[in-house]
Amino acid sequence: MKKIKPRTLSGFMELMPQNQVYFNEMAQRLRESFSLYGFTPLDTPLMEAAEILLAKGGGETEKQVYRLTKGDTDLAVRYELTASLAKYVALHQGSLTFPFRRYEIGKVMRGERAQRGRFREFYQADIDIIGDGKLDIINEAEIPSVIYRSMTALGLRRFVIHVNNRKVLNGFFEILEISNATEAMRAVDKIEKIGEQKLTEHLTTDVGLTHVQSAELIALVTHQGDPFEALDKYRGRNETFDIGMDELSAVARYMSAFGVPDTHFKIDISIARGLDYYTGTVYETFLEDHPEVGSICSGGRYDELAEYYTDRKFPGVGISIGLSRLFYILQEQQMLNPAVLSAPADVLIIPMTEDLSHPISLATQMREAGLRVQLYSEDKKFKSKVAYADKLGIPYVAFLGEDEIKSGQVTVKDMRSGEQTQASAGLIIAGLAEKIKIQRNAPPIAETK
Repeated sequence: MKKIKPRTLSGFMELMPQNQVYFNEMAQRLRESFSLYGFTPLDTPLMEAAEILLAKGGGETEKQVYRLTKGDTDLAVRYELTASLAKYVALHQGSLTFPFRRYEIGKVMRGERAQRGRFREFYQADIDIIGDGKLDIINEAEIPSVIYRSMTALGLRRFVIHVNNRKVLNGFFEILEISNATEAMRAVDKIEKIGEQKLTEHLTTDVGLTHVQSAELIALVTHQGDPFEALDKYRGRNETFDIGMDELSAVARYMSAFGVPDTHFKIDISIARGLDYYTGTVYETFLEDHPEVGSICSGGRYDELAEYYTDRKFPGVGISIGLSRLFYILQEQQMLNPAVLSAPADVLIIPMTEDLSHPISLATQMREAGLRVQLYSEDKKFKSKVAYADKLGIPYVAFLGEDEIKSGQVTVKDMRSGEQTQASAGLIIAGLAEKIKIQRNAPPIAETK
């Protein structure tokens, strides 16, 4: 029989067991952080009717969607979690309690070119707060707190949450009579690469701004002091701008009360994500030591979540973490914490007798105490049995021979230090449970600075 060469499709992430533990731990830390803020878990289908996911239609998004047809059935694989959330809220609006706070960690697929850190199939971790008709600004101020707690729970310390408000930018463009705002802000994103002089040339020659418009735009986004000082001179000239300023000021004022240190957030007028989608506060989160990787957590306020499915107004605010991409970056930068207990078991029991009754009983007692236990029963040499634990990184090996059984004792070896301890089963189990508890608290990420 001809053998088929095994392979993983390009753009699909498949981890070895040890790294899968790190990935799962990151997802679990996020779930715990989201739950602290009263977000409920949600698990929407991977596939929907194509007309549901493609309601917005057109553009690059539709080109990236995977579609499946069978007979008259036309299905699409979700390319993000927000579209599925919109359908869910519209479908169950009569049964949900608002504001509706949900989190979801799940796979999405996009038919784009696979490249370094970019996958065709990947996990996203999203939270959203959905209002019924209205949604208070306090929710927009709370989101940075969720970002801060989630990132620190993962073990990250050197990151900054950049915050802006779309109304401020929209109002600013109206004041300066800049009609092609999208092109202008895309050009501004290049300022660090090309410098102010070339940016000015690009804005005036290619984008169509006047020299006055270009100068004011560049001056605003490059202002190094208090951003509100740079913005205040435009107050009173545009209603949208003034509303945005009030909202941005409120968010900045409440963030400290929500527990976000001043060192970890920044009012950044250059943040202009989702020009055609977000309507209020927007967020981008950057690693201080690795700005080249871009934002690791982004989102913002939007006013029409389910506009393609219902006339009822559902404003919301949310964020999304590209979990697969973030993990790839952390792994590549060697930021995974070696202290994390990534072995499949805490203890490996090696029986030294033909009768396995006592080893099985010991394994049961250990599991009842919350320890993860493997019982090694294969017919191998003693050295191979210990090597098995070493290769898997199992931190403790318990030996149970005739002498231990007669004396009611258990011998345990710490595989890291090489130290051996002999005591009663009760004392051994209690001691191991305490040590493992400490090791399990290690965050999945360890920053070197």
